[in-house]
Amino acid sequence: MTTPPTKPYVTPTGRVLSDADIEALADEVAGDIDVATLKPRRRGRPPLVDGPADVVPVRLDANLRAAVETRATNDHTTTSDVIREALRRYLDVA
Repeated sequence: MTTPPTKPYVTPTGRVLSDADIEALADEVAGDIDVATLKPRRRGRPPLVDGPADVVPVRLDANLRAAVETRATNDHTTTSDVIREALRRYLDVA
């Protein structure tokens, strides 16, 4: 009796793993693993300085929106960061 072919394992980057690759990975994790030292994977946005933030919808005219987006692009940041910084400076809040 012949063994049916198995579907190849493919990594998210598209690399096809050979049987030797899979055996090497299995050998690598076959030892004792201290679960307490593993870091949990966090999802979502990182918290702001003071913890979770509220969402506050604000209407901006086209010119102001374009200026905020241009500043964010030039500063390699987000429009939210630009708006938060502008409000902190305007309100003199750290």
